[in-house]
Amino acid sequence: MLSGRTVALILIIGCCTLGTGFAQTQPPTLADNWNDFLHYTKIGRFDLAKGYGQAVLESNPDPAELFKLVEENPQGYQLAMKVAETAHDDELAQLTQKLLAVVDQGRFQRRTEPTLIVEEIKRLSTTLRGKMTATRRLQDAGEYAVPFLLDAMGEAIRNPDYETKLSDMIEVLPQIGRPAIRPLTAALQTNNDQLKSEIIRALGKIGYPQSLPYLKYVAETSQSMELRSLAAESIRQIDARSAGSTAAAMFYQLGERYYYHDESLAPAKDVSFANIWFWDAQANRLSRTPVDQAFFHELMAMRCCEWSLRSDEQFGLAIGLWLASFFKAEATGIPMPEYFGESHADALVYATTAGPEYLHQALARAVNDRNAAVALGAVEALATTAGERSLMYAFGPSQPLMQALTFQDRAVRFSAAIAIGNAGPRQEFVESRVVVQNLAEALSRSGQQTASTEQWTPELAESYALRAVQAMHKLAVSRNPVVDLSLALPALVQATKDSQQEVQVLAAEVLAYLNSPNAQRAIAEMAMETGAEMPVKIAAFGALVDSAKLYGNMLPDVTVNAIYSLIQSTETDPVLRAAAAASYGALNLPSQKVKDLILDQAKS
Repeated sequence: MLSGRTVALILIIGCCTLGTGFAQTQPPTLADNWNDFLHYTKIGRFDLAKGYGQAVLESNPDPAELFKLVEENPQGYQLAMKVAETAHDDELAQLTQKLLAVVDQGRFQRRTEPTLIVEEIKRLSTTLRGKMTATRRLQDAGEYAVPFLLDAMGEAIRNPDYETKLSDMIEVLPQIGRPAIRPLTAALQTNNDQLKSEIIRALGKIGYPQSLPYLKYVAETSQSMELRSLAAESIRQIDARSAGSTAAAMFYQLGERYYYHDESLAPAKDVSFANIWFWDAQANRLSRTPVDQAFFHELMAMRCCEWSLRSDEQFGLAIGLWLASFFKAEATGIPMPEYFGESHADALVYATTAGPEYLHQALARAVNDRNAAVALGAVEALATTAGERSLMYAFGPSQPLMQALTFQDRAVRFSAAIAIGNAGPRQEFVESRVVVQNLAEALSRSGQQTASTEQWTPELAESYALRAVQAMHKLAVSRNPVVDLSLALPALVQATKDSQQEVQVLAAEVLAYLNSPNAQRAIAEMAMETGAEMPVKIAAFGALVDSAKLYGNMLPDVTVNAIYSLIQSTETDPVLRAAAAASYGALNLPSQKVKDLILDQAKS
């Protein structure tokens, strides 16, 4: 059945259409449209419900005003939540989700408004009912209440006559619960020992293990015996078994939990960002930097690693985790947060500076996790800086770089092979054939996609083809005894016809070091290709000279005769003619052809 207002609205519209001249009624309010949306949703008139829901959105409602309506009708809000999740009408479900997003904005605005938080702190020292209400609202404000509470506590410590009693604020601080931990642990850097004492006590009462490394750091480093004792007591309250661990190890363990997105460390879900808290020593208060939730955990893992190294600069595992976290954060494609600063280097700079030991830590983690972004970053850094001994580094029972040769992401596989090729290993290793296989796949652009998330583009394929043949060239020129490039012969032969001139030339130069008739013939065909660019032809004849010097003539007579004809012709470009002649001479053929060439130019 239609509501009285809806019936009246329909009658008015009908009368106006007929020209009856009825007076214009007042437009519906936000409350009218919201309540009618809920009403028609409840009775199953989804067509009308969608109209009123759309009217709410089109009115560009104040999120705080809409949230107030939700507070007044919690049953209606539960109905809307159910519709958004389970409605059989997709259009209504999507519309409801948009409405609830506005509600969430209002909720966030309400609970984080500084003036409201300050008022609630003042209310703590009023009546019993006022204190209960204020406590509940400060709990709802969560982490946003902490800086204002600490500011007020600092004032109360300095001024015993402050309007809000210190005891009331001390009582409510731990009641904020888990959301207070990140700002409270950051605030442990305050130089106000009395305030720090209350923070330590509050963390112990809150009772979650993510506080443990920060408390342990106080217990290990504070010059105040009282603070050290308080920190030790709070640690026992949370987990007495952890008392024997070091702060460095505990920060590292917390960093790993962030790295793997431990649900207990997740930020609030009602907004798209999360807060990273800092202690501003100049202002002597907390500050926060909002960051995208997509890389919040990775940034927090990096901060934990930094604290681990502050605790013990020799705790090297924290460096490997920090590098992995940075690569993982960069993989989101989101610009790094403001606190990094404009001159902050990217992850690869830190990785190449770190050295092979820490890169292998990051790579071992990435291989175990099947994280292509971290693996690729670590391998590329190793390719830049590491020699043979470093590349074959064993991390525990495994060799991370060797494992990367069979990684599911082809970019990681190819980069690992290129890194090993550029290092020029001289000692035998089991995976040498896999190195050549990956180099050949990269050169021929035939590597198969094995990861659904793999980002592979033609430009990337071209880049890897060039890098692969450059690595093979380095191995060939050094006459590497370990990596058998003959296994890549088909790919190298095909590369002499590549669209990139540099790839063509390098492939020919690699083929010159292979003792194979097919290799030498491919070089000659490249040199004699009529459509090839002049620099490519000349480079190919140069490679043919090298091949002939190393292995003698392996060309069929028809190819030899074609080269001779090129030399003999007066129409051949002089530079090309000279290059062809050099290759012909290097083939060390019988003298008959040379005699003919001499006599052909004789004048009498």
